[in-house]
Amino acid sequence: MKILITALILSLSLTVAGQVRLPRLVRDSMILQRDAKINIWGWAAKGEKVNIKFDGKSYKTKTGADGKWSVVLPAIKAGGPYTMEIVGSNKITLKEILTGDVWICSGQSNMVHQMNIHDVTYANDIARANYPQIRHFWIPTLTSLEGPKDDLPTGYWKSANPEDVRPFSAVAYFFARKIYEKYHVPVGLINASVGGTPIEAWTSEEGLKEFPALQSTIQKNKDTSYVNGLTRRAFANNVNRVPPPIRDKGMIGKWFDVAYMPKGWHNINIPGYWEDQGLKDLNGVVWYRKEIEVPASMVGKPARVFLGRIVDADVLYINGKQAGNTTYMYPQRRYHLPPDILKAGKNIFVIKVTNNNGKGGFVPDKPYSIIAGNDTIDLKGYWQYKVGEVYEPRGGGSFGGGGINAQNQPSALYNAMVAPLINYSIKGFLWYQGEANTGRAEEYAKLQPAQIIDWRNKWKQGDLPFLYVQLPGFMDLNFLPSESQWAALRESQLKSLSVPNTGMAVAIDLGEWNDIHPDNKKDVGERLALIAEKLAYGENTIVYSGPIYQSAEVDGNKITLSFSHTGSGLTTNDGEELNQFAVAGADKKFVWARSRIEGDKVVVWNDDIATPVYVRYAWADNPVGANLFNKEGLPASPFRTDK
Repeated sequence: MKILITALILSLSLTVAGQVRLPRLVRDSMILQRDAKINIWGWAAKGEKVNIKFDGKSYKTKTGADGKWSVVLPAIKAGGPYTMEIVGSNKITLKEILTGDVWICSGQSNMVHQMNIHDVTYANDIARANYPQIRHFWIPTLTSLEGPKDDLPTGYWKSANPEDVRPFSAVAYFFARKIYEKYHVPVGLINASVGGTPIEAWTSEEGLKEFPALQSTIQKNKDTSYVNGLTRRAFANNVNRVPPPIRDKGMIGKWFDVAYMPKGWHNINIPGYWEDQGLKDLNGVVWYRKEIEVPASMVGKPARVFLGRIVDADVLYINGKQAGNTTYMYPQRRYHLPPDILKAGKNIFVIKVTNNNGKGGFVPDKPYSIIAGNDTIDLKGYWQYKVGEVYEPRGGGSFGGGGINAQNQPSALYNAMVAPLINYSIKGFLWYQGEANTGRAEEYAKLQPAQIIDWRNKWKQGDLPFLYVQLPGFMDLNFLPSESQWAALRESQLKSLSVPNTGMAVAIDLGEWNDIHPDNKKDVGERLALIAEKLAYGENTIVYSGPIYQSAEVDGNKITLSFSHTGSGLTTNDGEELNQFAVAGADKKFVWARSRIEGDKVVVWNDDIATPVYVRYAWADNPVGANLFNKEGLPASPFRTDK
């Protein structure tokens, strides 16, 4: 009996081991690349025969010694839906397959940002999303320090309807919608993006071969004993270190509780930073409190509280209950409230704000309100504040930490999130990244071309179109010409246009001074689509770029600038005089210049500089008023001639 049971268990285990398995990308509702070879691959038992039926034809293969199998299906035109059958010792049937154009969408948070995050600005776009032939495959954050992975642990193809479109990358969705509405072919979006990540994390080990320091890091990270040692030390530090006692008077005294009776509170304005309102150089915890009158018409309904952006972290309490919290400065605060938290009449709103350095408080020029049904309550104005805790100046060591942040390590994101995709035939790449590399612009000028070449080498489909976004304006406006790490990074991105079949969407006019994640994702996506029309779809007569600096000619006290991509002519987008041009002599001391458009050229000068040598345009973190465009409505890229 025991022998029979053992034999049965062995037989079952062999059957399971022999079953055909597919990669996560190859599944129901997938979009396959039209007009290109179609790779279908997977795993099964050694030597197992696999039969694929698709589009009325059958294809046979057999696994190798490693248990892998693959077939190449011939190219077909856009269409569907199709069904695919994969038969080995088991049978898999895939349904609702389309053939169209597939784009890899990657980068950091501005590519991550979902339609859901921008659902106020794009409420109508979400409600009207009815594009079953636009589909999105979202890849969760994954890392691998050891080397490339061959599959993803999860993932599903979702179509653009009012519910499923919410997790779509907003930039990618508006790109896809523009392409679909023009060409009426299915569009697949494979979204591999992670906020706050550097470009080297997205490039393979082979692609970084010209970067010795990064190669050294990659080799160290492959040593599990080295990585585990760092992790153990970090864990030991956290375990052995006694957590600091709670010194926040607001938590000790329960200032958020409805029973708390406030004493010694002072007026402060929301929005605004507390350093600008009398709390000089304060890093720590500041509590805000206000009684809000809520009408009965807003009670018993789902509501949302908009608290703009807060530097750095916040916890919102309403009537003594925690109603929302965010742990870092960048996300917009849009908290959904359950129907039972607000009451008719007086409601106690308390916000605990924690700031570690720089100015703390509420970022101006953002929405601050409560919305329920058709009613809105404005939250701007005077609140009461009280300081809960003041931080002593802090050094580098903070509580916790010490291990490796895997998602920032070279090749770590490529290994886990890109490598599993490279068998899948595609149309091209969409890339929105760079914020994490500001401060290393010179290196980025080499890293981005290396990444482009690397990805093309991996896909083996020739010079696939690589379309990317130049960083928009961000941070404070400077009223005098100055140096800028963001401008230098934009310059490095501009240089990547030297790589064949690349296109750059200039977004200098689409930023927000107070938000690294600007709300306008539609124009970004549509500018990428315009570039795709030229590079991927062969619209050779289309104007797809704004003016790009080409050359400068000095004549007396004036410099004449020439541009490519002038379209049907140069203009300003606001009807005003040209702005944001600066000139310098040999000393490189830049001053604002006068400037005018002459045909397809721009002439700049400053009467106090007899012999100008260099010119800069929109050379700033946030060059508000940069207004050089072509008549097709596309902005000129920032540039400088002094390097």
